[in-house]
Amino acid sequence: MPVYEYLCNDCGPFTDMRPMAECDEPQDCPHCAARAPRVILTAPRFSCMPAEKRKSHAINERSANAPKTLGEYKASHKPGCGCCSTKPSRLVTKTRSGAKSFPTARPWMISH
Repeated sequence: MPVYEYLCNDCGPFTDMRPMAECDEPQDCPHCAARAPRVILTAPRFSCMPAEKRKSHAINERSANAPKTLGEYKASHKPGCGCCSTKPSRLVTKTRSGAKSFPTARPWMISH
């Protein structure tokens, strides 16, 4: 369950762990039992997250708002990279009809 922040008018801020379905409902203050609304006082704790995960979050956030242009995409890849290389893989063979075959990887798979 996530931890939410609340602000009591008399006692100040406090946190409580609640189900996500109840995220917008006020919570009773643990000191004076007054109803306190939910507030956002601190930023998410990305510093505790591993560097790889932080980087992937940053990439996802950037691409959601401003995707790369074609020039930026081409500049980020080296010649011969696996994702956009025109050089065929040695593990893939094609038949005359154009069907792909993976003779050394998984011969039981159906071509797509």
